[in-house]
Amino acid sequence: MFQRRPGKFRRRSNGRNYRMRGGSSDNIRQISNQFVNGQPRNKFRPSLSAEKLLEKYTSLAKEAVSSGDITLSENYLQHADHFMRIIEDKNKNRDQSKASIIDKSSWDDKSISKNSDIKQKDVAIKKE
Repeated sequence: MFQRRPGKFRRRSNGRNYRMRGGSSDNIRQISNQFVNGQPRNKFRPSLSAEKLLEKYTSLAKEAVSSGDITLSENYLQHADHFMRIIEDKNKNRDQSKASIIDKSSWDDKSISKNSDIKQKDVAIKKE
């Protein structure tokens, strides 16, 4: 009759790096992050940029309106609005980081000029 071997059971990892607790490291098989055809798994992140996705969903919304499906058009417009907000947030963060870099560089320039003024005064006092 058929007997099960309890040590030979393989568990599915579901994308997690599962390693057996016992045994040698030679028996541990690394789970690849690719499908059989070599395509990487999506990990639920869009492969396109937010700008491209905005264009995609606005064009899909226009197509849905032209075909007469108002509900589908609203759905696509909500997706487009989501990506518009992402783009605005990214631009806002970029502008803030540029402003902080400019403020920091102007602060450094002011401190350098103040230090050079102080050093020039010290040199003038020492000469007298």
